[in-house]
Amino acid sequence: MKHRILVAEDEEGIREFVVINLEHSGHVVTQAADGAQAWEIFQAREGEFDLALLDIMMPEMDGVELCRRIRGKNARTGIIFLTARTQEMDKVQGLLSGADDYITKPFSPSELMARVESVLRRVAQTGRGTEPSVLISGEFRLDTRGRTMRKGERRLELTNIELQMMEFFLNNANRVLSRSEILHGIWGEDSCDDMKIVDVNIRRLRMKIEEDASCPKYIVTMWGRGYKWVDQE
Repeated sequence: MKHRILVAEDEEGIREFVVINLEHSGHVVTQAADGAQAWEIFQAREGEFDLALLDIMMPEMDGVELCRRIRGKNARTGIIFLTARTQEMDKVQGLLSGADDYITKPFSPSELMARVESVLRRVAQTGRGTEPSVLISGEFRLDTRGRTMRKGERRLELTNIELQMMEFFLNNANRVLSRSEILHGIWGEDSCDDMKIVDVNIRRLRMKIEEDASCPKYIVTMWGRGYKWVDQE
């Protein structure tokens, strides 16, 4: 299936490598050489892009700030960061700013496309189905067809990955889930084995659903074992 993808990368060689592989797979790609240019393009064509691939370290505007701005406009666009091996803290900041995944440079065409297709599959889930399927836990109500979630009367602005995490937790309420189960259940069997992506996304999700993210009562850490959704009956 053809998707529209925005690629923001200041290193021309890497940008061309990414674009060639995406176009070879049939996607429509728009390029930007820095964060400011990418933001202008996104604003002018809001709602058009299914996915954005963002380098973290870019002139004019870095990838983390660009990600925050995109998330402020659109919670559904998939976002993948392109990072260097030494940018550990930047990876954490990037995930907290709303990214779905990251790829560490250097990467192969097969790794690039596997991660891209994984995020695009999650984006494509939006609005599927003929009848609403609703999962309820206490004051939380997740519409898996409309891809919306409410806490009481308030709608929560969740990204695709956060919605998928909530669906995974609610379908496994009161069961301890290992970090590996969460990683492979949400990011897929071809995902990397970096458990940081699980921990950071749990942290981000808690900030949106918990009254006090530092003392969670819904997504509880089971030390040495993983995480558990505590059903509030």
